[in-house]
Amino acid sequence: MKFWIGAGVVLLAGIGLPLAPVINEYVFYAGYMVLTFVVLATAWNILGGYAGYVNFGPPAFFGAGAYAAVVLFKWLQAPLAVQIVGAAAVAGLLGFGVGLLTLRLRGIFFAIATVAVVFIMETLMVNWRYVGGATGLQLLRPPVELFDSYTRMLFAVMAVMSVAAVAIARYIQVSWLGRGLRALRDSEEAAESTGVPTLKLKLFACTVSGALMGAAGAPMPMYLSFIEPASTFNLSYTVGSLGGAIIGGMSHWLGPIVGAILLGTLQQVVTVTISNEMNVLVVGVLLVFFVVAAPEGIVGLFLKIKKAIRK
Repeated sequence: MKFWIGAGVVLLAGIGLPLAPVINEYVFYAGYMVLTFVVLATAWNILGGYAGYVNFGPPAFFGAGAYAAVVLFKWLQAPLAVQIVGAAAVAGLLGFGVGLLTLRLRGIFFAIATVAVVFIMETLMVNWRYVGGATGLQLLRPPVELFDSYTRMLFAVMAVMSVAAVAIARYIQVSWLGRGLRALRDSEEAAESTGVPTLKLKLFACTVSGALMGAAGAPMPMYLSFIEPASTFNLSYTVGSLGGAIIGGMSHWLGPIVGAILLGTLQQVVTVTISNEMNVLVVGVLLVFFVVAAPEGIVGLFLKIKKAIRK
């Protein structure tokens, strides 16, 4: 019940704040990116945290969703809601296909295979002239009625998507699906010997994770009013997804939220006050610190302290 009350409050704030004209436009411009990384980190954690399969391929699924949205908009003039659903379907199918081909690999071999998917997808988009090819494609935003600007509307949409992604991740964690994923993370051989359908669970996790990342990518072309392969399939999305989950904690659905908000906010502050290039340094320092000082992440450390106090 507490979760749904909190989710309702976040939804009200996410939809209500953009309606307030007194708030500076940059708040929503930056906030959109922070919420995007909340979705990406939450999605990454379903496969990387719960199942223990480190995935370096978020840009492939994010980019697939972004380009699926562009195709739907250019071909059918589809509204944003249809673009998001289509992007999730395309990225989910990609996740299922990638899972079939790679989930029998483990460790560093699986991680390398997911990186290869990023470069394959980027190469395909570079050579697809319908979506702009290597030079990219300029997009004209459609008019909006309820909100003062398209950016404010996208912030509200991403707030809804963030709540939905977290709700899905929470359900997976507390259900038999989460127990099965944690079992194969701890020992895949032991899980298989006790009857856990490990391959089916891994395919499920890869599909859901990919679909959520694709949905997060769908609004990005309209957010920028432009799309091109190099930035869309940038590995910075991997760093943000993985960094948010590691910093916040991979064992709990709350971890990626905390980590993504902390990391995303710091990156936006550094971008405005110092330079965009310093983002990588911020991420690197935070990752090193938490890997060494708090491997369980912020949420894991908090839960450990709370447990120690109760004893």
